Amino acid sequence: MGAAPPNARLSSERHATLEFADNALLPLLVGEHDRHLARIEQRCGVRIAARGNRIAMNGPAAGVDQAESALKRMWQRLERGQPLGMGEVDAALALAEVADTTLPRLPMGDLPAIRTRKGAIEPRTPAQAGYIDLLARHEMVFGVGPAGTGKTYLAVAQGVALLLAQKVDRIVLSRPAVEAGERLGFLPGDMKEKVDPYLRPLYDALHDMLPADQVARRIASGEIEIAPLAFMRGRTLHHSYCILDEAQNTTAAQMKMFLTRMGEGSRMVVTGDPTQVDLPAGTRSGLVEGLSILEGVAGIGVCRFAEGDVVRHPLVARIVAAYARADEAAGGDGRRRTKERDGTGK
Repeated sequence: MGAAPPNARLSSERHATLEFADNALLPLLVGEHDRHLARIEQRCGVRIAARGNRIAMNGPAAGVDQAESALKRMWQRLERGQPLGMGEVDAALALAEVADTTLPRLPMGDLPAIRTRKGAIEPRTPAQAGYIDLLARHEMVFGVGPAGTGKTYLAVAQGVALLLAQKVDRIVLSRPAVEAGERLGFLPGDMKEKVDPYLRPLYDALHDMLPADQVARRIASGEIEIAPLAFMRGRTLHHSYCILDEAQNTTAAQMKMFLTRMGEGSRMVVTGDPTQVDLPAGTRSGLVEGLSILEGVAGIGVCRFAEGDVVRHPLVARIVAAYARADEAAGGDGRRRTKERDGTGK
């Protein structure tokens, strides 16, 4: 094929200039040694020049659009007094990226957020934006996808926000205690000490949302309850915000048991990764079965995260992608291994 006509090449290029009023915030916007601008150039494929209180961008139209949107979002954070680091820059770029997604493109000021006493928790990917929206609108939500996508963290944040606003009376956090080589009965300590290691990620998320003394006080008063899934049997939970984490390791019977604990004025969130099932071979995952039965039922929202939604250290996203490629390259064997893990194989 011949080269594109000069006019066609020119029409795909765009120039944009943004002007910022507060010179005191500009060093925070561009980053030390312009590292924030360098990241935007790398991700968007554009050229950026900062002069005075203006930032000029040149390059492919789509890349300039993304860079412009990301810079505006970053500036909004700074104007609100929120910190801006490389993680926030990557989040702004991800939200600004023109991607093939079923989520709606939300206006700059209309992205959902979860507000706690430690500040607003904002989405870092379009999938997180959709998830936060589902958490606000639905009584029962499934968050499904790889580790590091914020499924549990955002669910706990929403629970804390509702508790502080007195819209629920308590938060109930649960996980299945899947044994990994050792029986719980042989672990040292009382029952709390035996199960706490399984529930530690939930404690960590709580301490990010609330001061440590409040967490301890609310746990002691019963406003926050953290318990293994087995402790849910026979209960009906009214006016509660209930989270079932690591739900891929529930059996079908356990999943049904948990979901039917829902009482008046309650909300439930179920999170898990169907590719990381640790159940015995031949046992079908309750999360996998539950999704196939309940998806599309009125009042239930489902958010599916992908490897591109990982918001931990960038290396985590690359590790998740590498394993996904390995499974895909394995073809039938990779699919067979997945079926064995989630209990769907014969």
